[in-house]
Amino acid sequence: MNYFDGLNLKRGGRGKTPPVFSIGLILFALLAARCASGQVAESANMGGHSVWIGTGVSGYYLGYGSVKNLGVTGYINADSIRRLGFEGEGRWLQFHETNDISADTYLGGPRYHFNFGRYQPYVKGLAGLGLFNFTYNYAHGSYFVVAPGGGVDYRLGPRWSVRVDGEYQYWPQFTFGAMSSGGVTVGVRYLILR
Repeated sequence: MNYFDGLNLKRGGRGKTPPVFSIGLILFALLAARCASGQVAESANMGGHSVWIGTGVSGYYLGYGSVKNLGVTGYINADSIRRLGFEGEGRWLQFHETNDISADTYLGGPRYHFNFGRYQPYVKGLAGLGLFNFTYNYAHGSYFVVAPGGGVDYRLGPRWSVRVDGEYQYWPQFTFGAMSSGGVTVGVRYLILR
């Protein structure tokens, strides 16, 4: 006679295990298997999260009026162990203006990087808001902007890097038809979180 014979759980003359006990045993086995999963991270994935902030000087060609503007750029990079990260940037092209034409952009999107010694080449695909100031301040407009780009960061030390970045901007809903712009930013970045 076993333990369950005394519980009076007979159907058709045979003793059955209570369903609560069976379900509990299955749940315990699943939990035990989950807790026993990998306890050590693979060495290739160790220490890969980082957050960088940076700034730079930008030179851009604007398609409207064929003007060249200078400006400043600020950005933040949040990188993961899998080389995929996020970049957010703000760019203010308000220096060396021609006829008061200027453009500001606030963009964000994915960034994919590689590591080759001190060099870290990357590609990015950003999108966001573009603010445009027309000739002689006659009008202002807000537009959607798509901006693929890429560049390279060169490590100077454990926390500092120098950056050269190129970006092509496409303004598909610009007032006088789609507009393109593009330029280069040169600057530095600093590691704030690892």
